Amino acid sequence: MTSKRNGASADPVRTAITDDDGIDLSIIELLFFAYRDFTSDPDHILAGYGFGRAHHRVLHFVNRMPGLTVAELLDVLQITKQSLARVLKQLIDTGHVVQLQGPRDRRQRELYPTEKGRELALALARPQSRRIRAALEGAQPFERQGIESFLKAMVNPEWRTQIDNLPTNTRGKSHGDE
Repeated sequence: MTSKRNGASADPVRTAITDDDGIDLSIIELLFFAYRDFTSDPDHILAGYGFGRAHHRVLHFVNRMPGLTVAELLDVLQITKQSLARVLKQLIDTGHVVQLQGPRDRRQRELYPTEKGRELALALARPQSRRIRAALEGAQPFERQGIESFLKAMVNPEWRTQIDNLPTNTRGKSHGDE
């Protein structure tokens, strides 16, 4: 007896989903492929440390906002406390991040990169920055603004303020390997 749950007795659909189905497949696929390639270089570097993409995200935001609290990081990453605890422990144990008591509330834990953590964050960002620079080569400033507006609009409205709260002193100014 075959089970309907595993699809063994279901009839195959032999036609592809198309734009006629009311889905913007070309943008979806471009985002899939762009994300795959955008993350491939950092993934390769992270593998050498036994780290994954969650480590990358933690390192990125701790380096962008030194002193970020664990609670604030949980809000930014939208992951469980349990998932963050595992990743954070590894980054602390390997000397990439330090955790300090908050000066006003001793229960708060503030996160700071170490020099080692800063170097790794930069090593992960450099190939991504090169990829962005190459993609924007020859683009006009208004085109970059359009891309930034599009990407921000992809974020759920209630979370867009997180983007606005990022340090802006260098955002949009450079795409190099500085």
